[in-house]
Amino acid sequence: MLKITDELIKDLKIPLGDLYPEFDDAIDLIKSSNFLISVGDHTLNKLLSHNIYPNIGIIDNRIQRNDYDSNINYTHNILHAVNPAGTITDDLWATIEFAIKHSINDGENYLIDVEGEEDLAVLPVILLAPEDTTVLYGQPNEGLVLLNAGDLKEKGQRFINDFQEI
Repeated sequence: MLKITDELIKDLKIPLGDLYPEFDDAIDLIKSSNFLISVGDHTLNKLLSHNIYPNIGIIDNRIQRNDYDSNINYTHNILHAVNPAGTITDDLWATIEFAIKHSINDGENYLIDVEGEEDLAVLPVILLAPEDTTVLYGQPNEGLVLLNAGDLKEKGQRFINDFQEI
């Protein structure tokens, strides 16, 4: 299991991709995605409200640390992972890897329901996803972050390398 450090917390407060204060400003880019992964309940709900169904959605039934009943039902492929706040567990990593592999192979959508917190899931997503994957996540009180996984493989690995292994 990897645990975030105080220094990394500061670094990860900076968006890893392009920040869109208004979700609708990113719709055309999102719709043109070859493979789409969404991290966060609010982000996934916004996609679904626009009838956009990501290949993989990752949620934890919380929005800005408050309980939220996502009641998301866009796929029958629902996976579960345990991931305490401030960590990236082997369970989360393996579940993301499974979902990506199977979504690519069978063309089906997958939802990963995280017990704990999904905030740091974007890092394993960047490292595990195909090069041309569009990744979306929410930047609290700022908007939507949109990035291409292929552009951030090295940076994502540097972040992972700076985690404390426990």
